[in-house]
Parts: sequence; C-alpha cells; structure tokens
Amino acid sequence: MLTYYLLYPVAWCLGKLPYKVQFLFSDLVRWVLYGVVRYRREVVRTNLRNSFPEKSEQERKQIERAFYKHLADVFIETLSLASVSEHQIRQRMKYLNLDDLMRWTGGRSWISAMAHYGSWEYTTNFDLYKTHDNALAVYRPLTNKGADRFYHRIRSRFGVIPIAMHDVGREMMRRKRENSHVTLALIADQTPGWPEIQNWTLFLGQWTPFFMGMEKLALKFHMPVVFLDVHKVRRGYYEARFDLIYDGDEAVDEGEITRRYAERLEQMIRTRPELWMWSHRRWKHSLENWLANHPHADKIAEQIYGNER
Repeated sequence: MLTYYLLYPVAWCLGKLPYKVQFLFSDLVRWVLYGVVRYRREVVRTNLRNSFPEKSEQERKQIERAFYKHLADVFIETLSLASVSEHQIRQRMKYLNLDDLMRWTGGRSWISAMAHYGSWEYTTNFDLYKTHDNALAVYRPLTNKGADRFYHRIRSRFGVIPIAMHDVGREMMRRKRENSHVTLALIADQTPGWPEIQNWTLFLGQWTPFFMGMEKLALKFHMPVVFLDVHKVRRGYYEARFDLIYDGDEAVDEGEITRRYAERLEQMIRTRPELWMWSHRRWKHSLENWLANHPHADKIAEQIYGNER
C-alpha cells in the first residue's frame, strides 16, 4: 500500500493548484515521457504508420507529438481527480444531449460505450447527472494494490461505483432481481488476451480483436448501447455527445454491436487522432496467427473474409 500513501497526498495537492500551474506539470511530464524515457515511442510510431498509411511521415510525426502532449494532460487530469470539486468537474466535462439519452434509455439500464480517448477518467462521472439509480464503472484490477486503491478512490468520489470486470455479470443479475436501473460505463477498446479472443473486426484498416463482453451484456439484459463521442474543446475541457448504436431490442447478428462500436470509434479517432491511446499494444495479436491455431479456422476465415468481399 506504500504506492497509495505516497500517491494520494501528492495527487490531492495537485488537484488544488490553479489550472495554469497544473499545465506546467503536464508540460514537464510530456518532456519526460517523450524526450527522456521515450515511453513506447516505437509502439506509437508503428501503430500510427499502420493506421494511417495515407498520411505523410511529417503528418504522423505531428500526431505523435500531439499525442504525448495530450497523454501528459490526461495523466495530470486523472491525478487531480483526488481533490477537484463537483463544480469543477461539471465545468470541465459537459454532456450535450442528455435529453436524447433519457429518451433512449429512460426506465432501463444502459451501457455507455467508451474508449481510451479524451480524458476517460473524467467521462465516467455520470452519477453527477443522476440519470439512473447508480453508475457502475467497469475496470480491470491492477496488480499493484496501492495503485488499484488509488484509482478506486478517485473513481468513486462522485458516486460512481467501480466494479471489476469479472464481477459485472453477477452484479447485473443482482440489479435485475432488484429492478435497479444502472448506467454501465465500459471502456471497450482494450485488447483481449489470447484465450479471450472471439471476434475480429476491421478497424483502422487492420483486423482487430475486441472484447465481446459489452455485446453479450447488451443482448442478455436488453440494454441500449450508447457510444460516447468525446471532443476536446481546449486544454483541460471536454464535451461529449451520446450516440445510440443499439436500442436494446433490435435483433442483430453476432458481432454486429461490436462492429458498430468499432466503426463509431474509428470515426472519432480520425477526427482527432492524437486523443486516442496510441501507446497501447493494440495489435499485438494477428488474425493469421489466431486462425492458424483455431480448430475451425476455415469456416471462420470464410465468415470474416467473405463479409469483406
């Protein structure tokens, strides 16, 4: 727990500083990440090159530099959540079409389909707007217990309930029995582990595996899926619009909800590519290797490639 006791006081003090001073710390973090430790620069460059082959080297370099600046901002913004006020977070993260959201989801649980885009820790603070009984933020527990406790605390400051990935199914069953309607905030752009891969989607010009948990939950519990389209207004300030991609009742083919999410995410990334988390090893698994080890490879290959012909 040493990490927690060292990190939380520093984060609390940081959140009390004027925004301009926080930006100075962010600039320092950017310099360290990009210029000193060169944090995952080869991963970032490879991802950008494969995702935007149509762009020039200079254009990709500009995105790369802008990404590290934004990543440093997100790091400081996340730490500052230890002590920012409810008024401050409402000013920094605005939702533009809550009336549409309530029309789509009123009286039922729903999934907020999010991504590592913009300032994702800001965007989980749905409980500020009291749209449902509770907001549950799905997360993957960290191996460092101190860091895990820190993130749990900052995520729950404004009423959001953090819930580990492996507990989501049981929690939703309990909520259903109690007739309790929830917002399930789910960041769905992470890379599944090799044994968890079930679906491949063409994303940014590359065959990409996505977690199927969001889709399975939506179908099992008839939950609308609403994509969160985030826009960075200026440094430290964000807006988001809700975009319905599944109404909770439509009969869809397997993988369709996931495909819609990936399509909508790609549109958002292409608008402001520097706001996405390019340092993730998003394409560490290849479709070819997966098919080579799958018992029904021929059938699956026909389904995948046939759909693209």
